[in-house]
Parts: sequence; C-alpha cells; structure tokens
Amino acid sequence: MAEPARGQPAAAEQPPFPRTGRRVLVSGASRGLGRAVAQVFADNGDQVAVHYGSRREEAGATLAALSGGGHVLLQADLSDPAQAAELVAAAEAALGGVDVLVNNAAVNTPHPPADTGFADWVDGWQRHVEVNLLGTAHLSHQAARRMVARGSGGRIVNIGSRGAFRGEPDHPAYAATKAAVHALGQSLAVALAPHRIAVSSVAPGFIDTDRVAHRLVGAEGEAIRAQSPYGRVAEPEEIAAAVLWLASPEAEWSSGTVLDLNGASYLRT
Repeated sequence: MAEPARGQPAAAEQPPFPRTGRRVLVSGASRGLGRAVAQVFADNGDQVAVHYGSRREEAGATLAALSGGGHVLLQADLSDPAQAAELVAAAEAALGGVDVLVNNAAVNTPHPPADTGFADWVDGWQRHVEVNLLGTAHLSHQAARRMVARGSGGRIVNIGSRGAFRGEPDHPAYAATKAAVHALGQSLAVALAPHRIAVSSVAPGFIDTDRVAHRLVGAEGEAIRAQSPYGRVAEPEEIAAAVLWLASPEAEWSSGTVLDLNGASYLRT
C-alpha cells in the first residue's frame, strides 16, 4: 500500500459491506411484496426482522416460511413516530444490528377526488402521509444513525411506485407520498454517502399479490395486463430480486437511483 503524502493522514480502513449474513429489517412484510422480499434475503443467508402492523397471523406465516434461522417477528404502528423508533431498536436488539432496511410498509386506500367527502379526504391524506412518507422517513433516520455509529456502511431500499410518475387518479395520496419517498431516498443518498450507506428506491408497476388479486380477473384484469407489452403484471419475486441486488455490495454506485420495474408499461423521459 502506498504511503500517504507527507502531512496528510492515512485514510481510515473501512470494513467491507457483507454479501450474506446481514441483519435486515423489512417493514410491511406480512404478505405480498414484503413477504417476497423477506424470503429472498433469508434465501441469501441473511437474518430478517419481519415487521407487521396488524396482520399478526399472516406475518407469522411469513416468518415460518423463511429459510435459515435467527429471524424475528416485530410489530409496530408506523404512523406513530415513537413506535417507528422502537421498531428499529427492537430489530437491532434481536439481530445484533441492522445492516439493511427495506421500507416496504404502505397504505393504499382509494379516495377519488370527485367521489370522496372532505372528511374522508382529509383522513385518507393524513394516513397516507403518516405511514408511507413519515414512517419511511423515521425508520430511515433511526436505521441510518445506527449504521453511522457502527461505521461499517449499510443499505436502505425504499419501495416506491410507478404511480409517482404516471399519476393515480383514484389514489392520489398514494402517488404523491410515493413521489416524496423517491425524493427522500435521493436526499438521503447524498447525505449518507460519506458513511458508505447507499440509499435507493424501486418504482414497481402492478404486482400480482393477494391484495389486488380481485382486480386481475375479467375485463379489468385484461386491461391491467395490457398496460405492459409483455401482456402480464409483475410477480413479487421479480421485484424482490431487484431489492436484493440494490442491497448488495456491488450496488453501492447505484445509490440515489429510482429503478423502474414496470415491464415497459410506463416509460419516463
């Protein structure tokens, strides 16, 4: 190794970011995409903290299906900042640290402006902001502070949405909060890069999950699949594979990216 220039301090050695055996917190992992993300990390040899808000039974099924050992089930209402902070602390205590945070938890209830009364409109917006945006921000802050203190780097991957770019007429608060999540991720990417913490986001299109299975039948299902030239929608495992890569050591230079995962159903310029 070359000696440092005279008068210049030697650069501090940074421990490598591991490929496996990491401690991973996945929010909103009781079913759907969150479950697939938890599974792909477990299959990679990582330990996973499976978070859920209210779906205890489904979250338990996620935990039971994970390969390997050392996984843990944790509950928190992410609309409450104190519970968000407690979730990260609990994951750190249970796993011995948090190397990777995947911000997947979100609410998405319809509230078309022409058909929604003002009280329901206000409630819907508050709930979306509290969970989708502020919950993500609070978890990211608490995880990042611990990663910085440990000094070994880390990864934060946010689950955004295609709707942040193309609009969601029946779910405007969902689209708006996901756009904010993309912006948050890019701000954190710049702020945390000196600490070797890479932050990125994925922007999926329609995903075939239990929550939306009823929309994939009949004429509506045909129209949704026709949005992509592949004539189908994504499988949760396809999105989870991208999340796993963004959390890898090799993906550090992708920090700040918003990765479109929509089967060419919407092309940004």
